[in-house]
Amino acid sequence: MASIYRLALLSLLICPTIIFAQDKFTLSGTITDNESNETLIGVNVLVPNMQTGTMTNEYGFYSITLPKGTYEIQVSYLGFKTILETINLNKNTTKNFQLEESAESLDEVIITENVEKLNIRKPQMSVNALSIKTIKQMPVVLGEVDVIKSITLLPGVTNAGEGSSGFNVRGGAADQNLILLDEATIFNSSHLFGFFSVFNPDAIKDIKLYKGGIPAKYGGRVSSVLDIYQKEGNSSDFHMNGGIGLISSRLLAEGPIKKDKGSFLFGGRSSYAHLFLPLFDIGNIAYFYDLNTKLSYRLNERNSVFLSGYFGRDVFNIQDSFENTYGNTVLNFRWNHLFSEKLFSNLSLIYSDYYYGLDLNFVGFEWESGIRNFNVKYDLKHYINNNFKLEYGLNSIYYKFNPGEINPNTPDSGINSFKLTDKYAFENAIYLDAEHKLSNKLSVSYGARFSTFHRLGQDQLNVYEDNNPVIFNQQLGVYEKAEPIGTESFSRSSVIESFSNIEPRAAIAYQLNDVSSVKASYNRMSQYLHLLSNTSSPTPLDVWTPSGKFIKPQLLDQVAIGYFRTFKNNIFSLEIETFYKTIQNRIDYIDGADLIANNAIEQVILNGEARAYGMEVLFRKNEGKLKGWLAYTLSKSEQRTPGRTTLETGINNGEWYNTPFDKTHDISLTASYDLNKKWKFSSNFLFQTGLPATFPNGQYEYNGIVIPSYESRNSSRLPSYNRLDVSVNYNPNPDSEKKFKGEWVFGIYNVYNRRNAANITFRENRITGTNEAVRLAIFGIVPSISYNFNF
Repeated sequence: MASIYRLALLSLLICPTIIFAQDKFTLSGTITDNESNETLIGVNVLVPNMQTGTMTNEYGFYSITLPKGTYEIQVSYLGFKTILETINLNKNTTKNFQLEESAESLDEVIITENVEKLNIRKPQMSVNALSIKTIKQMPVVLGEVDVIKSITLLPGVTNAGEGSSGFNVRGGAADQNLILLDEATIFNSSHLFGFFSVFNPDAIKDIKLYKGGIPAKYGGRVSSVLDIYQKEGNSSDFHMNGGIGLISSRLLAEGPIKKDKGSFLFGGRSSYAHLFLPLFDIGNIAYFYDLNTKLSYRLNERNSVFLSGYFGRDVFNIQDSFENTYGNTVLNFRWNHLFSEKLFSNLSLIYSDYYYGLDLNFVGFEWESGIRNFNVKYDLKHYINNNFKLEYGLNSIYYKFNPGEINPNTPDSGINSFKLTDKYAFENAIYLDAEHKLSNKLSVSYGARFSTFHRLGQDQLNVYEDNNPVIFNQQLGVYEKAEPIGTESFSRSSVIESFSNIEPRAAIAYQLNDVSSVKASYNRMSQYLHLLSNTSSPTPLDVWTPSGKFIKPQLLDQVAIGYFRTFKNNIFSLEIETFYKTIQNRIDYIDGADLIANNAIEQVILNGEARAYGMEVLFRKNEGKLKGWLAYTLSKSEQRTPGRTTLETGINNGEWYNTPFDKTHDISLTASYDLNKKWKFSSNFLFQTGLPATFPNGQYEYNGIVIPSYESRNSSRLPSYNRLDVSVNYNPNPDSEKKFKGEWVFGIYNVYNRRNAANITFRENRITGTNEAVRLAIFGIVPSISYNFNF
């Protein structure tokens, strides 16, 4: 009798669940641009009367589960007309939407893709996005639209000065940023030593920068993730667009392989200022070019494949005696598969390569170095229900590091071939991320990433006494290289050293009311690769090296707290965040470290620690003729390397010192004004605290040689940096019915000709014999003009 009772009770508990589950159905599909069939990322799919909704993922897919019934579905996306459609949901339904561009909002400038109340509820924080339309309106040096320089106008993001490559996020180094183009790693994001970025804006579809609260699907870097997706190409009609500027031009073509099923995209960009240098008897050459390509094909309703690639090169030549070539090559094959209305997957096979070549004709040899990897990723997104979503997956990366190889460039050069030891590594990770809506006001996301790193066998590895490649000379009070006592050789399948880390991630959002919320996040991340550079800005000659027997992986812990609010029906928005992060095992260099062509880099490296903390404010105006934002960052970035024993002094006497990219204050004001359909005006203003620097504080003479003495590391600063840029967009025929359309862009970079210091050097004046400081400025006032077209 008791067993019958328990069975009846179990039935009462299970039956409502079964009935409830049977009464719920899933609405899913893909959302595209009706003109090009390009999938759209971050489109809002809202159900107003249920106060719920979702957004499309990176591939334009959405899924939402609702009780059986009839609903009005609202589909909205910036720059497109909102769709309102009534759907009778009595079974699992696939519904694809095509959005039509709205002329009224086409040119809106906005930081995030959508400013909706839904984002107030989401636990995701410390994320910024820029639309390509916004980036193209910003005034830039020489009129060259630049993705990297555009994101430095966001709070928490800076660069190391004019003409410098890379960018710094929340006090982190440039090598601590993971830069992805269609999921492939870009190891050097700059053309012409930092003057321009490698990203052709015409080929870019979506840009997101994660500064904190980074989802578990990302790993391998400890500062930020810049995730960039290329367009898929127009599968409806053939189109071309491009631009002609003072120093470079670009052209992009896209069209259908098979109408409404497959598409292609090919884009090219090249500079040509070097072609005019011979007219002025200048034998030097400096130019770049890059190619973007993508093929997309929808096999059926559940399967799509993509093949995307990027190839870029920079060439720098001085009087035919010195030639420098470097650049990235990436290739990615992706397969999207829909298992069901609730389970979406993506498989990626990725190849990425960074090459650096140096041909020194005047000394008779050439130098090559680089890093190459092969990456397999499999990601799944599971829409359990409207309140619970899962993302999980795995990836494996195989690395080959070529630190350098010297070969004679002529048979009679007298130079012998020399190769630094290649290094190999294998990185693996699995992850799980959950987004959970606990109530109408409280949402959380949580997950973890488990990563492993195996330093694989190499031909030769130094062995040191006490396993210590750096020794401390107590008599002189300096660190010195230890002499190897032998070498070891390993087969490629051997594992020299292994590391593993659990990287938890968590974020929470509490909605105070319909227009405001507070959020907090924590994330731990590990970085197994290190960029060997003792300059404030990476250079093409810098070499990547893996963690191993003597170099430990960097480990980040970061917490952030923020307040978010919209005003006047989302016309204005305010974001305030504070953050604090620490990094273990940040490499530092002993005084006098030589990093170039060093086959024993462990002899000049010590493991230290870093920390950064600050506050970021972002105030935006998102609608109207006048749009833009004000960004302010107050922060501190420091590092230290204490002595390993009580007898050692450490670096800088073991005290905290400013990192080369520490900037106390960073203010940027970006604004655009639409006078009418023909004329649009834009401007940027920047103010930044000067970069840290180490200056001489005295000198002494020894055997007739004057030797300078220096203050403690980075204890002085360059003068503060400030600049005003303006630009004007002129469209002569905005209402033209012709297929060919064009516009002129006029700009002035650094309007008031501020001579901002890139660095300060010290020398003896040959006339007076006194010491003097000399300021080097890269740019003064720079006017520009360019012409953009499409047809």
